[in-house]
Amino acid sequence: MTKDLIDILQLSREEIDELIAKAGDIIDHPDVYAHKCDGKKIATLFYEASTRTRLSFESAMIELGGSVIGFSSATDSSVSKGESVADTARTVECFADIIAMRHPKEGAPYVAANNVDIPVINAGDGGHNHPTQTLTDLLTISREKGRLDDLVIGCCGDLKFGRTVHSLIAAMSRYENVKFVLISPEELKIPEHVRTEILDKGNIDYEETDSLENAMPNLDVLYMTRVQRERFFNEADYLRLKDTYILTPDKLTYAKYDLSILHPLPRVNEISVEIDKDPRACYFKQVRYGKYIRMALILKLLGVD
Repeated sequence: MTKDLIDILQLSREEIDELIAKAGDIIDHPDVYAHKCDGKKIATLFYEASTRTRLSFESAMIELGGSVIGFSSATDSSVSKGESVADTARTVECFADIIAMRHPKEGAPYVAANNVDIPVINAGDGGHNHPTQTLTDLLTISREKGRLDDLVIGCCGDLKFGRTVHSLIAAMSRYENVKFVLISPEELKIPEHVRTEILDKGNIDYEETDSLENAMPNLDVLYMTRVQRERFFNEADYLRLKDTYILTPDKLTYAKYDLSILHPLPRVNEISVEIDKDPRACYFKQVRYGKYIRMALILKLLGVD
């Protein structure tokens, strides 16, 4: 495994499976891991707002016995004085053993990783990559379905700009007999590069539709994302389509009894709060799983047995 994690495609299927197995062992035996990172520090360098990802990294390190330093806004650091990403990373390397960085500019964590000797984890860089969210999604699917192959996965909403969907497709394409049902309005269909470089190149089975109801009966997993008003060229198109992609109890009428509903969050209105009580809703479990997979990743990158 590489020193850093910048892109999910850096990980082989075997490495992903190893991290999922380690996360499962942490879930089952938390006491065994409670002091694995005693004396270690993670620096969470978050140049833009985050709730789940930042707190997940911080709680992951604390539950491993380590401690946390860092900042949750660029205005709280010397970045506000014009310091470069490279210089910030070099400075933080003097105080920490591993860095988790979120940045609005694509490639910023890569720059940091190239300038320090400690591991750097990309916690989201613009619209580019969010590899630990993808690991979270994979752990969730694995724990809820008991497997990562032989699945029909529906991805619904903003498939054009949704970085989590692109990464999920890339990662799940390594597994056997996985089919994707891509549910979106015409304006937000999956980008051509994802279709040609991942789906077509890998001979992955997929279909595209604009109907969530028609797709529902065949799905094992439904991965929801938000349809954003700002992505449409005109208000009329948005108003015509917006309610189509809000998951409500009536849309689950023909869903499988063991469907798993995921969402990277934050949710706005694309999943009705009534769904939260449905046993098929997994998105808050997904948040919890994110802590465990990040614990496994921190251990792996630090070389802690």
